[in-house]
Amino acid sequence: MIIGILNSGGDCPGINAVIEGFVSAAYSRGWRVIGFHDGFEGLLPVEGGRRYEILTPNKTHKIRSKGGTILGTTSTGNFAVHVNKLGRAQVEPATMAKAKKTITALGLQALAVIGGNGSARTASLLSEEGLPVISIPKTINNDLCPASDFTFGFQSAVSVVTESIDRIRTTANAHQRIMVIEVMGDLSGWIALHSGISTAADVVLIPEIPFDLQNVVDCVMARKKTGQREIIVVVAEGARLNGQLITVRNKDNGDERLGGIGNRLCHALEEMTGVESRYCVLGHTQRGGSPVPFDRILGIRFGVEAVKLIEKSTFGCSLVLQGLNVGHIPIHEAIAQPRMVREHSQLVYTARDLGIIFGDRKPDELHAHSPKPENISA
Repeated sequence: MIIGILNSGGDCPGINAVIEGFVSAAYSRGWRVIGFHDGFEGLLPVEGGRRYEILTPNKTHKIRSKGGTILGTTSTGNFAVHVNKLGRAQVEPATMAKAKKTITALGLQALAVIGGNGSARTASLLSEEGLPVISIPKTINNDLCPASDFTFGFQSAVSVVTESIDRIRTTANAHQRIMVIEVMGDLSGWIALHSGISTAADVVLIPEIPFDLQNVVDCVMARKKTGQREIIVVVAEGARLNGQLITVRNKDNGDERLGGIGNRLCHALEEMTGVESRYCVLGHTQRGGSPVPFDRILGIRFGVEAVKLIEKSTFGCSLVLQGLNVGHIPIHEAIAQPRMVREHSQLVYTARDLGIIFGDRKPDELHAHSPKPENISA
């Protein structure tokens, strides 16, 4: 057996663990593994060279502790998915033909794709073309596939944010400031919610729960009246300020991307409360560094389970973590909808009982009667 593996999209802690598990399990069966460089671009021929390498246990042993990815990655390139005139999602036919030619020429009998939502969509299109593909979900935002309890990279990101906020709190207390910490989370607020609970944040603002800025101000002022010195506000980049997404423009190419709500929110809070405020954008620190043990183990397990699925000729599926077990579902189900924070979930109710403010209620409504939380773990 000759099988391949690539990772595409944003990097995150735990990718190398997947690669190590995949290679180890493959070689224990006497198989060979080809690793493609820089995402799906590695499937395309290049003049005077190649964009892949043979991966062996000697090359991948103990890389589980390293952040990033030994194969490199990209969020752009020739494999962008677009909708054709018939309303069907596709990759450019010429690009797809070149990829299929590479796979055939190398004699690949399976391809594992590590990636987020966009990469999984491309993997799904490859599968529809008849290629033997398995998708391995990866995102620090934990928003890929409702059927999976966690994706690797998430716990590492929460650990980084938690440590950062713990450090920020000490200086906030010294100066009696409001500190606004902007974290990643375009569609969902999992990082903000988990790190907010772990650090005893005062305010957590996420895309799933619309907030009124005046409610946040009123709640902050109520806490200041009790003598509380510092106020910690954690906001996901995809949260809406006055109902609007906040974006920043790239000076070089004019493209806009999410970001900037921490800055805008900080200035608004200082103006409306009169309390000195600062903001901190944690940015790509959330993606970098060594994975925490949970993500190392989950990555290893995903890599090994992918090989087991290949052994059974089970393709066109995505791995998922359900409870304590790694299972699989069809790729199209995994990408059908994102995994969002539920407003009436047990975790949100836990946060509310701890006194965390989501900005959707006034101070006198914070302990008003609410429906019972849904009977779900998160």
